Amino acid sequence: LLSFFLFPVSFFCGPDPCDPGLSLSPGRSVMAEPDYLDGDCDELIKPKKLINPVKNSRNHQDLHRELLMNQKRGLAPQNKPELQKVLEKRKREQVMKAQKEEQEAHKKRSDLEIELMKRQQKLEQLELEQQKIEEEQENTPEFVKMKSNLRRTKQETDGEERTT
Repeated sequence: LLSFFLFPVSFFCGPDPCDPGLSLSPGRSVMAEPDYLDGDCDELIKPKKLINPVKNSRNHQDLHRELLMNQKRGLAPQNKPELQKVLEKRKREQVMKAQKEEQEAHKKRSDLEIELMKRQQKLEQLELEQQKIEEEQENTPEFVKMKSNLRRTKQETDGEERTT
């Protein structure tokens, strides 16, 4: 607990505003500024930013503005490169060809395939009916199940008595 007081206040709170060596003025940055900005040496040629004639042209600015607006709206440029057009055309043709092959495959089923499909549909219908019957049996109350079992056993015993 006493070791807390051994550290200077600036350790916890940042640099001390009263200490002139550590503080920065609000307008100054951490990076060093070049010497030619001080204005001491008028003899030096100060560097200027180079002008890009393409970017300064009015046509380029208009085109750039239009492209940005189209991008925001989600519109693609109208003039696509030739390679991209060809690739899209090939892809569309492949998709159409695959769809045609699927349709032809469905049309050209043999008699065996047709019979197998019919049997499969019948089996699926029987399974559905069995599931419905099982669900109905599960949902019926216990006394109804017992009553039907008693009727079956009574009918079986009556059938045995008649045969003897």
